[in-house]
Amino acid sequence: MTLLEAIFLGIIQGATEFLPVSSSGHSILLPALFDMPNPSLDLIAIAHQGTLLAVFIYFWRDLWAVFLGMLRGLRRRAPFVDADSRLGWYIILGSVPAATAGLLLEDFFEEMFARPIFAAGFLLLTAILLVIGERLLSGELKISELDGLDALAVGIFQMLALFPGISRSGSTMTGGLWRGLDREAAARFSFLLGVPAIAGAGLLAVLDIQGSNLEGQLMIYIVTFVASAGTGYLCIHFLLSWLKHRSLYPFAAYCAVFGTIYLLLALFDVI
Repeated sequence: MTLLEAIFLGIIQGATEFLPVSSSGHSILLPALFDMPNPSLDLIAIAHQGTLLAVFIYFWRDLWAVFLGMLRGLRRRAPFVDADSRLGWYIILGSVPAATAGLLLEDFFEEMFARPIFAAGFLLLTAILLVIGERLLSGELKISELDGLDALAVGIFQMLALFPGISRSGSTMTGGLWRGLDREAAARFSFLLGVPAIAGAGLLAVLDIQGSNLEGQLMIYIVTFVASAGTGYLCIHFLLSWLKHRSLYPFAAYCAVFGTIYLLLALFDVI
C-alpha cells in the first residue's frame, strides 16, 4: 500500500466511524468500486486505534469524570451515587448486547462481510434508520437523565451495526432519539458508547495480527493512524455542531444514494 492509499484509508475510517454513514460499508464497498486492494488486518487495527484516540482526546473530560465517578461509587458501595458514575455503568450496560451477539454469531457476520452486496443493501437500511430517528425527534432528555432501560435500548440498536453497512453511530443515535434524548445528547451518548466497541474491534484486530512484521511499513502505519485520529476528531466536532441546528436527513440521503448506486452497478454487472 502506498502512502497516499494509507492516508485515504485513515481519512475514510476516521470520518465514517463517527458520521452516520457506516465505516464497515465504506471499507467493503470502496475497494470494490475502485478496484482497490482490501486493507490488511494490521492497517484496520491501526485505523481503529486512531479513531479511539480521537474519542479519548475529544471526550477526555467526560471520560475522566465518569472514571472518577465510578471509583467514588465503588468506594461508597453505591454505584449509582451520581450522574457520572451512572453514566459509566450505563455505557457498560449498553455495550453488552453487541458484544454478546458478536461473540455468539461471529461466523455469521463474517460471512456477510464477505459479500459487498449485503453492505450496499444495509446502507439503505441505515438511511431508513436515520429518517426514522429524525421523525422520532421530540425528546429533550440530557445524558444525565438516562436510566438503565434507555442505555440497554440504545445498546440493542448498536447491535444492528454488526451488519455490514449499518452505521453504529446512526443506529445508536436513532435509539437515543427513540428513548427521548435530544439530538445532541443522543450523538454524545453514541460516541461515548462507542469507546468499548471501537476498543474491542481494535483489540481483536491487533490479536489477529500477532507476529506480523510491522517494522517493514512503519511509515504506512504512522500516516494511517494520524489520518484516522485527526479526521475522527474533526468529524466528532463537526457532527455535534451540525446536530445543534440541522437534521440527519443529508446523511440519510447520502447512504441511500451510495447504496443504490452500488446495487445498480452490481445489477448490470458493471462491478
